[in-house]
Amino acid sequence: MVRDVVLAATAGGGAGALAGCAIRAWLARLRRGALVSASWCAGSSAALWALAAALVAGAAVPVSWLPALLVLGALVVAGSAVDLATGRLPNALTGPAALASLAGLLPLGAPAVATGVVGALVIGGSFAAVHLAVPTALGAGDVKLAPALGAPLAAASWTAPVLAVLLAALGVLALALRRRARRVPFGPPLLVAAWVILTVSLTGG
Repeated sequence: MVRDVVLAATAGGGAGALAGCAIRAWLARLRRGALVSASWCAGSSAALWALAAALVAGAAVPVSWLPALLVLGALVVAGSAVDLATGRLPNALTGPAALASLAGLLPLGAPAVATGVVGALVIGGSFAAVHLAVPTALGAGDVKLAPALGAPLAAASWTAPVLAVLLAALGVLALALRRRARRVPFGPPLLVAAWVILTVSLTGG
């Protein structure tokens, strides 16, 4: 078992590093993209994909969830990198991300995909309502990102999206206090929180 986990983590980390390099190159080619650190993209993607592979190999997470975890891991890296570098989440990222998140649920079957669609609509609609009511609370990019995160979170558990938003809010507060800034990008904390909550939910937390 340990050997299988180590091998899976190594393979996942290697694939993740390659994916991170591809993400960096893709972000640089976007019309309003960003040039971000190659080592950060490769290292972050490698760590997330290695963890996902290790959890599956160790039977902590069903193998049918692996595509969804890999998609979310790639989104965490791409979204965080471009938001931190430019202060925005481009449509070229958020649009395809929603479709990719739903595609990642296909191995789970039609009921999970249907739940993901509902989750994407509910979370996306909730974020849109907050943005319309208090535009300074959530940016338009955050609203467009929400469906991509709502789909896998809702498919895992209906409490997962709520917990992810709460954890992200705590992350924003911590960053604001540390940096003594009045405005902190919501995208990176939300992405990381979604990854953490989805992983914990799938492992029985």
